[in-house]
Amino acid sequence: MDDARTNIPEYTVSEISGAVKRTLEGAFGRVRVRGELTEVKRYPSGHIYFSLKDEGGKISGVVWKSAVSKLGMQPENGVEVIAQGKVSSYGDRSSYQLIVDRMDYAGAGALLAKIEALRLRLAEEGVFDAARKRALPMLPVVIGIVTSPQGAVIQDIRTTILRRFPRALLLWPVPVQGEGAAAKIAAAIDGFSAIAAGGPIPRPDVIIVARGGGSLEDLMAFNDEAVVRAAAASSIPLISAVGHETDTTLIDYASDRRAPTPTAAAEMAIPARSELLSDLLQKAARLEGSLGRIAQEKRLRLQRAERGLPDLQALAGAARQRLEDRSTRLILALPNLVAARRAALIRAERGLPDPAALVVQAKRTLGDRALRLRIALPNVVSARRQQVALASLHLRSALRHATAGRAAMAARVLPRLTDAPVRARLREAHARLEGLGARLESVSHKAVQARGYALVYDEFGQAITTAAQIRPGGNLRLSFADGEVAATANGGRPRQISLNL
Repeated sequence: MDDARTNIPEYTVSEISGAVKRTLEGAFGRVRVRGELTEVKRYPSGHIYFSLKDEGGKISGVVWKSAVSKLGMQPENGVEVIAQGKVSSYGDRSSYQLIVDRMDYAGAGALLAKIEALRLRLAEEGVFDAARKRALPMLPVVIGIVTSPQGAVIQDIRTTILRRFPRALLLWPVPVQGEGAAAKIAAAIDGFSAIAAGGPIPRPDVIIVARGGGSLEDLMAFNDEAVVRAAAASSIPLISAVGHETDTTLIDYASDRRAPTPTAAAEMAIPARSELLSDLLQKAARLEGSLGRIAQEKRLRLQRAERGLPDLQALAGAARQRLEDRSTRLILALPNLVAARRAALIRAERGLPDPAALVVQAKRTLGDRALRLRIALPNVVSARRQQVALASLHLRSALRHATAGRAAMAARVLPRLTDAPVRARLREAHARLEGLGARLESVSHKAVQARGYALVYDEFGQAITTAAQIRPGGNLRLSFADGEVAATANGGRPRQISLNL
């Protein structure tokens, strides 16, 4: 029993772990393992840990930091891949794992399904809407190019632009495939958009994103979501020229224009100088012909209008002749007019009476009227004196009555008014009263009637002030200074009433 125990080899844990590791690595060498990625974790150290599984099992895997840039794709959970590397063991945990240095999508079907899912999601967000696309400038001054500085793509673009219409080219070099290519392409598109106009670096008027043909895996950088979103958000019109004519990437949906090849992108970005010159010459010829036709048409219209105008020389000659005729007639008319006016003045002079006879007649009339005035003046003076005497009589009578009343009042007041100022005020009031009496007498209707006027009353004793108040056949009463007379209205116009006294 003890001998049997001594025949079993004894190993340390490290020896067994190393033996297993050597056995695994020696038995399998480099392998390609197909499976679905799961438990993908990227650590701060830069290493990527994951697991590959299928229907019957699961194996752990790791991508060291030094191999991440050469991996060829971005590991994601749920993606079926073919991982290439070697099988090894991890002695600290007594587990084996797959050390991967390259990873490819497991067939085009899975890769296309991933691309289609991303396309549908971006389309739902409106990233590919036609309303977001902008027109390309007709003749850009600076053309920005995002592509690899090596290869035939940049040479094809440069040669095509130089041949068609030389323009300034601004290259932003980027890798077009492999790890980190998508991020650098997106950064280049955003960098061109961030260039300020008028700065030290010229801002492109159009951007070309290009690369040559390749497999679906080689073009995956242009199907990356970051690149597609950068192309859609570009503030500069963008042309995508990725792969060959049959290749389609998601950046083609987000770009403003898609070119089948990089050469076609250059032709799309800049017109040919010869074509522009030909088009310019053709338009100039058409413009010159149009201007000639317009000038000919205007010339014909002017000629037709000229034929419709009268002869200016004939009009001027007729006007000149009419002016000379009028001048001659005016010269002859002035003496005739003066002679006619002189004859009329002579006839008017003959119709006038003799001034001496007029003076004699005026003297006779004046003497006759002076005689009549001398005869009538004593009668007028006598009548005026009688009127003044009658008025004075009435005034004295009224003053006596008024004075008697004032004397009685003064008899009652004077005994109490003994001082001189009061007596002066009484004299002043008495003088004012006499003046008011004289003014009252001057406006009395009696004085007016004494001058030959009469007051008219109707049969009811109401005063009549207008002729319109008198009706034909009405009984009237006329009041004079010395009495009243009855009258009857015979009718007639209001201003021409005839009275039958």
